[in-house]
Amino acid sequence: MKRTRALSGGVALAAAAALALSGCTSDSTGGDASSGSEAKGAVAMSFAGLDIQIWNDMLPFMETIVTDAGYEFVTDDPKWNAQTQVQDWESWLVRGDIKAIMGYPVQSDAMVAVTTQATDAGIPILGYGSTWDGVTAAVTLDHEADGKKAGEKAAEWIAETYGDEKVDVAFLGWPDTDLGRLRGQGMLDALDAADLNLDITEHKVLSLDDGYAAVQNQLNAAPDTKVWLAIANDPALGAYQALTDSGVSPTDDSMLLLNLDATDAELEVIMEPDSFWRYAYIAPARQLAEANAQMLVDAAEGEPVEDQSVPVTEVTSENAEDFLLANQ
Repeated sequence: MKRTRALSGGVALAAAAALALSGCTSDSTGGDASSGSEAKGAVAMSFAGLDIQIWNDMLPFMETIVTDAGYEFVTDDPKWNAQTQVQDWESWLVRGDIKAIMGYPVQSDAMVAVTTQATDAGIPILGYGSTWDGVTAAVTLDHEADGKKAGEKAAEWIAETYGDEKVDVAFLGWPDTDLGRLRGQGMLDALDAADLNLDITEHKVLSLDDGYAAVQNQLNAAPDTKVWLAIANDPALGAYQALTDSGVSPTDDSMLLLNLDATDAELEVIMEPDSFWRYAYIAPARQLAEANAQMLVDAAEGEPVEDQSVPVTEVTSENAEDFLLANQ
C-alpha cells in the first residue's frame, strides 16, 4: 500500500490558528442566571474553537443542565490559539466564582501550568476528548479505537467493491491534536492491516473549506479517486460538496465517503437512499453534552468524578434520522 502526504487546505486553518483575541474572550452563554447561580457560582467550558459545529450543538444541552443545577454557564472561543485559551482560563481563575473548568485544549501541554494554578486554587480541571497532567477526570472517546472501527468498515467496503484492484484513497486528517492524530492512526492502521491495493494520499485539513480544497487538489492529482475518509465531519462535508460540484452523482455506487462525527448537515445527506456518503461513526451531541455537564456539576459540588468514555455508533441511511438534533 502506498501512502503520500499532501498539506492541502492549510491556509484557512493556519489563519485561524494564528489569530489571538484582544483581551479575554470569556463569555457567558447562560443569559440571565437563576438566583441560585449567584450563590452557587459558575462552571466553564472551553473548546479549542467554536468553528466546529458539533461543539456548538453541545453547548445548549450543557447550558440547560448546568443552569438547572443552579450554576452560571461560562464559555470562550480561543479560535485555536493556545495562548488565548491559557489567558481565558487565567481570567476565570481570578473571577472568584468559577467552581470547575472543562476543556478541549488547543495544545494539551500548553494547559499544564494553568491547570496547576487551578488545582492550587481548589478548582478542578476536567478534560473533554483528551487528558493532560493535572486533570481530575475526563469525558473521553477512544479515538484510536474509533478510528480503527471506521477504517475497518472502509476496508470492508473497498474489498467488497474493488477486490484486488488498485484504489486511490484520500485521507482527510488533522494530526496536530490528540483527537486527530489518534483517529488518523487507528483508521490508517486498519487500512494497513487489510492488505488492500491502496494508494493513500493524506491531506492535513480541519474545516469545511479545507475539505473542499483537498478534494480539488486530490482530483487534480488522481482524478479516479473513489474513497474519501475523514477524521471529522466538517472536512467531510466540504469534500461532499466539492465532489458533487465536480459532477459526481450523489448516488454514485462506485464512491465511498466515510467519516467520524456528524451534525444535522451531514446526517441529512447520509440518510438519503443510496448516498455515496455511506457511513459515519458518531457520539451523539446530546450524549456528549450530558456527560460533560454532569461531570462539571459534580466536580463543582465536590463530588468524586471519574473518567467516562462515550462510545461511537455506526450511522447509515437506515438510522441517520434518529440522530438528528431534534430527535436526540
